[in-house]
Formats: sequence, C-alpha cells, structure tokens
Amino acid sequence: MKPSLNVDFLGIKLKNPVLTASGTFGYGYELADLIPLNKLGAIVTKTITLEPRLGNLQPRIAEVSSGMLNTIGLQNIGVKAFIEEPLEKLNKVGVPIIVSVAGTTVNEYVDVSKILSIQNVISAIELNLSCPNLKKKIICHDLPLVSDIIKNVKKVSEVPVIAKLSPLVTDIAELALCAQDAGADAVTLANTYPAMAIDVKTFKYKLSTIKGGMSGACIKPMSVRCVYDAYQKIDIPIIGCGGIETGEDALEFMLVGASVVSVGSASLVSPKRLLEIVYEIEKILKEKSIKDIKRIVGMLNTAKDAC
Repeated sequence: MKPSLNVDFLGIKLKNPVLTASGTFGYGYELADLIPLNKLGAIVTKTITLEPRLGNLQPRIAEVSSGMLNTIGLQNIGVKAFIEEPLEKLNKVGVPIIVSVAGTTVNEYVDVSKILSIQNVISAIELNLSCPNLKKKIICHDLPLVSDIIKNVKKVSEVPVIAKLSPLVTDIAELALCAQDAGADAVTLANTYPAMAIDVKTFKYKLSTIKGGMSGACIKPMSVRCVYDAYQKIDIPIIGCGGIETGEDALEFMLVGASVVSVGSASLVSPKRLLEIVYEIEKILKEKSIKDIKRIVGMLNTAKDAC
C-alpha cells in the first residue's frame, strides 16, 4: 500500500509536500513541456514586484563547489503584466499557485499583495523579506520593519501570507516568532547565504555585483538547523528549503519540523529532480512502513516537547 503524501497546508490541498522554490523555476509554467507540473505539490513563482525590474548586470549566476551563486536582482515583468499572461498559463497547470512578492517599501509590498490576492487562482502569497529595502539593508535585520510589512499585508490579503526569512540573523527562532506574532500564516526557512567567488583565470569577480546568494547542497545543514530552531518556538507551519537534492534531504527538513519543502537549485540542474524527490520520499516512507507523511513532521524535534 502506498503511503499518503497528501498535505493540508494552510487549508491548501497539496498532492505531496514538494514545491518549487521562488526564483529558480521562472514564473512557474515554462517547464510544462519537460515535466508534468501537475504532479508537484505547488508552484512558487519567481518574485513579483509592483513595477518591472531589469535585474542586475551579467554575469549573475556562477557555479561554485557544491552549489551556485546568484545575483539576479529580482528581474521580473511587474505585477500587471504577470497577471495578464504568466498567471493565466499557470492556472492551467492544475496545482496550487503561491506568488512570491517583494518591494522596496512597505506600501509596495501592500500594493502588490492586494492586487494579487484578489486573483481567484492564487492560493497564497510568499513575502520575500530577505532582499534589501531602500536603506540597502536586509529587511530581516530590522524586526520592526518585518512586523510592519506582515501586519499591513495581512490587512489587505485575501489569501494566506507566508514570510520567507533570511538565515543571516543572530536568532532565527526569534525572527520566526516575530513573523508569527505579526500575523504570518507560515514561514519559509531559509533563503540564500551571502558569498562570493573569483575567477583566477581572468582575475575577475564571477558576479557583476561581487557578492551574491549561495544556494545548493552545501547550505542544507545550516538550513535544516534553521528549521529545527524555529520549530521549537512557533506554532505556524514551516516551508523548509535550502540545498534539497534528494528525497532524503527533504525528509531531513520534515523530521525536524517542516510541513512541506521547496526545491530550487536542484531543479536548475535537472527539472526532473522535483518529481524524483517525490518518488524517493514515497519509497522511503514505504520502506519505513509509514502510512502518512504527516506523521513524520517534527518527529525528531523533541526539544519542542521539552519547552
């Protein structure tokens, strides 16, 4: 008998706990000719802003040991154009759609979220709170700002609001608790880590912006730790992400508290990896005689019980 991979996430019915990660899967429909997207749990789109953004200059992606660096700069067509075409195509995929949102001010987050949340085909909004604001500081480094953005978006959103948080804080659990107290329905842990690389053949930086975000297998242990710590302090669901390449990786996140996971860099290497991860999760649960995937969420995070 096959184990059940069904997940009720914020009232959203998912076929399985595997989602795409924002920023690594385009607007979400582009790979429909390569893999059956309707077999995924949900699609998280690339980040959408109020106005179109050209993004950073090339080069903006660089391969490094055990991962990759990126400095895309949130390139996107803007919320109005997104609704006119990509969203319509996404709706035909047949899985829940979660749209990533960013802005340089609180009002921009609110405006984009308000426009998107009234679109009947959107299941949730994920607030990208790991990008710089107008002061060129990471939003997650300013807890009052994090709280302000979430509270104001919650006032206008007609769908659940997820806060995607940066791991670059002293206490990730405190940050997650701040998001929960502000009204976030869930958190995503965690975004990329700052890093840089140099091409010694050319004596040039590999990225146009010198520094970028590190993703890939090498960040998984740090991201698993983020989920472990946050799960002990918050009661809202967690999307675990960062370095997931296999079903075993995904289960690590879930065993310490993630309700679902999102896969990013691995899908850039091979789009089929997403579906292979679903299969591998199912296989492992069957071998362990676990009938329902919900049983394993937080199974190893016994510290929460001791709090």
